Amino acid sequence: MCHVIVTCRSMLWTLLSIVVAFAELIAFMSADWLVGRAKPSSPEELDNRTGGPQEPYRPTLGIYGRCTRISHMQFSRRDTLCGPYAENFSEIASGFWQATAIFLAMGIMILCTVAFVSVFTMCVQSIMKKSIFNVCGLLQGIAG
Repeated sequence: MCHVIVTCRSMLWTLLSIVVAFAELIAFMSADWLVGRAKPSSPEELDNRTGGPQEPYRPTLGIYGRCTRISHMQFSRRDTLCGPYAENFSEIASGFWQATAIFLAMGIMILCTVAFVSVFTMCVQSIMKKSIFNVCGLLQGIAG
């Protein structure tokens, strides 16, 4: 019975480790860190699908990506373009955002490593008399 509980707990920890690593990666890639004020659409801009006014446009900015409106395609289905605005590290918006990018990247690397190692804890639970769970938990705390 005790072995089953330990196995279920390690499987849950492994699954959650993988989910958190992917969530951090998605947050890093997101362009929705700063969302601008809604810019109302003009009366002549109508949604082709519903015939009513389009949803107001909100410009967004992320650590290295952004979403902007494409003016010549305002009547199409996709009138925003999302992608990186920074081609290299020095083009990231500010020093604080550069520091955020460094710390988030380090945290994501640690979390991905822990998620990868956690898969192997199903078979091996200690190395050199050290619990892999304790070491990985410490690494997850540092990454957080």
